[in-house]
Amino acid sequence: MTTKEYNIAVDDYADNLFRFVLKQVRNEMTANDIVQETFTKVWIRKDDIAYEKVKSYLFTAAHNTIIDWVKKEKRSGDIETASEPLYNNSGEVDLKEVLEEALGRLPEIQKSVVLLRDYEGYNYQEIAEITGLNESQVKVYIFRARKSLQAYLKRLDLVV
Repeated sequence: MTTKEYNIAVDDYADNLFRFVLKQVRNEMTANDIVQETFTKVWIRKDDIAYEKVKSYLFTAAHNTIIDWVKKEKRSGDIETASEPLYNNSGEVDLKEVLEEALGRLPEIQKSVVLLRDYEGYNYQEIAEITGLNESQVKVYIFRARKSLQAYLKRLDLVV
């Protein structure tokens, strides 16, 4: 990949990558750090990466960096466990907050595959490449994650 192609990749994928990471870590500063680290990894290996594969490589590197971050934060105990209220002052449910809370309860791998599929629009094969799973594992994780999300939402009596 050339420097020009790298710059195009930054322009084309930085926002999508940031959204993906932010949904995972729920902290803007940490998401910025992870995205920066991801692009640094790509820059270091730019001569070995074909431009056609840069999007997959970016999301794979981000996914792996998130996993490393989560492991590190769990060891150090720095992950914030306090959750924000799901209801606003008028007593109405903030659906976005409810969904974020539900996603936050999923295991990291399920959260990743659901976000890649439903939020970023990747197909099963692309998700398998990014996460290092096979397609059937991806389908199983997505199915289980969706069932967990559905059960959580029903438990809150938000879905009729």
